[in-house]
Amino acid sequence: MRILVTGTEGQVARSLLERASAHSLLVKAAGRPDLDLLRPETVAPVIRAASPDVIVSAAAYTAVDQAEAEPELAAAINVQGAAAVAAVAADLAVPIVHLSTDYVFDGLLGRPYRETDQVGPVSVYGCSKLAGELAVSTATPNHVILRTAWVYSPFGKNFVKTILKLAAARDELLIVADQHGSPTSAHDIADGIVAVCRNILKSPSDESLRGVFHMAGTGYTTWADFATQIVEEAARRGGRKVAVKAIGTADYPTPAKRPANSRLDCSKLFQTHKVKLQDWQTSLTDCIARLMQEHSAEGKSQ
Repeated sequence: MRILVTGTEGQVARSLLERASAHSLLVKAAGRPDLDLLRPETVAPVIRAASPDVIVSAAAYTAVDQAEAEPELAAAINVQGAAAVAAVAADLAVPIVHLSTDYVFDGLLGRPYRETDQVGPVSVYGCSKLAGELAVSTATPNHVILRTAWVYSPFGKNFVKTILKLAAARDELLIVADQHGSPTSAHDIADGIVAVCRNILKSPSDESLRGVFHMAGTGYTTWADFATQIVEEAARRGGRKVAVKAIGTADYPTPAKRPANSRLDCSKLFQTHKVKLQDWQTSLTDCIARLMQEHSAEGKSQ
């Protein structure tokens, strides 16, 4: 199986590249300057040259707060860019797996969100991702849209790496405790994507395998409890044990509004694709162990 994933520095793209050998598949990542979602004319030549069996649309504008000041840029990448990738998938008659987000919901529901629940993004970023979903589904019926949440990995910028950095410099961390969701490992997302890709390639006429699915780490928590777990796991490996103080969203204003409830019901994904991601604590332990090991190795080399 040949997978073309958009983006070269994204957490999911890098995780897919790492998982390729374990899954005995060929993964090619394509990103700027060769494939630039802000220049739609660059998309088709790169994807066609890769001759993929399936396209994973992972590249996106993800600066949630910055998007409030850059709505046109967010739309250009998350809507027009996603549409350009999906159009190529349609032309090549290959399936596309497009990554989306929990931010398509307003967060007011009192239970985990199902795929059939009403959407209602409360941020520019969320609006752009929802419009991107529509653009992809309009371009080709041969699509799988995977909504995920609270993504972290050893790569790039994410909550886990931020907390580890802050814990090394501060004695107390003030973290929001009234937003709920599921921390999700990018490596687990990569494994889930591979399983979904194999299913849709194996059954090209099975429409039930297509459509929108929720895919997030198993279990729910808050940002504050997530941070506490990060600090405790790091402390077990020689990191500083610092206090995590729970605060309310109102105590930490941000340009973009976040959903208070980002919990996703992932039962449809399991029922249809037999895919269930690991519990978030297990995956977090693996991620922190790697980050601490890499940090230790860097210190010894200096």
